[in-house]
Parts: sequence; structure tokens; C-alpha cells
Amino acid sequence: MHPPPVRRHFMQGLLPALALLWWLVAALLPLPAAAQGVELVTLGTHRAEGALNLEFAARVNLPKTVEDALQRGVPFYFVAEAQLLRDRWYWRDERVARVVRSWRVAYQPLTGNWRVGLGGLKQTYATLTEALSAASRSAGWKLADLAQLDTDKSYYVEFSYRLDTTQLPSPMQFGLAGLGGQGEWSVGASRVLKVELGS
Repeated sequence: MHPPPVRRHFMQGLLPALALLWWLVAALLPLPAAAQGVELVTLGTHRAEGALNLEFAARVNLPKTVEDALQRGVPFYFVAEAQLLRDRWYWRDERVARVVRSWRVAYQPLTGNWRVGLGGLKQTYATLTEALSAASRSAGWKLADLAQLDTDKSYYVEFSYRLDTTQLPSPMQFGLAGLGGQGEWSVGASRVLKVELGS
């Protein structure tokens, strides 16, 4: 049974209008923010020279407000933290080791370069992209001595990498607290990794 002619003509005219409306809404909406934040590209452990080592690489895409602050010369700190834990069915899991690394990223207005500091080591880069790449990876990072670990037990790593807003200048920290949260300043990622010790 076909719909009445008036209703059929109404629906035929409505469909193109709805399609046009959908296109306009889609065009006016902002692009998704999937490009902002931290993506863990690689994360793994390996054994070398009597130690269990960690390696990771992250892709960092900063929100515009964070990048603008960096461009104005505000130094930022990015922190990677890893905890090695042993499974225990009868009690809370045992923490075997905890390691932390912190990178300082700062713009040098006089030279137009970016400086990345890790401990006492400082390196200079031409672009922010290169600086962030250097401050978001590590290889051969010692977690624990293999002698500490029992191959008959199960271990896992809790890993996180983030922008550390607690090390921002005090006025900025106060401003973030006054806004009722960090919002887009909460840049980071975390993952749990099972450790394969083998025999």
C-alpha cells in the first residue's frame, strides 16, 4: 500500500532538506580532539646485562593553550613513571621497583631554539616537535635487577606518562585551581603491561 500523494511529496521534499541540515551541522562542528593528548606508540620490557629494562615512545600533541604557554617561554615538565609489581593472590600486590624520569622542555626566545633537560643532560632542538619527541621516549631504562625476580612468579608494570602541572609556575597553578580543574591541561596516558620473564 503506497502513502497518499500529499504525504509522499512531503517526504520527498523533506529528505533533501534533512541531508542539507546534517551537512551544515557537520561542517560547523569543531573537528574531534583526537589529535590532542598523548598516544603510547611503544611500551615493552627486555632483559639485558642482568637487568629488566623498560623502553617506551609516546606521541605528544599538545592542546593550543598548552602550546601557547610554551611558546611564551613557560618551562614545562613531562614525567614518566613505572612501577614493577608482583601478583599476590593472598594480599595486595607487592611493589618490587619504582622508577621516575622527568624532562624539562623550554623555549629559548633569544635563539629561537627549544631546550630539553633530563637530569644533568641538556640538548637543543630547532622545533617543538623535535623537542617533544626527545622528551617522550626512553630505551634501556633499568627497572630492576633480574636477581630480584623469581621466574615462577607473575609480574606486571604500571606505566604513566604525563604533563606535570605541579611543576608549573605558582601563578599558573593557582589559575588552574581557580578554574575548578585542569581541563585540557590534563595531558597524559597510562597502561598496564604484563612482564614475560621466561625461563
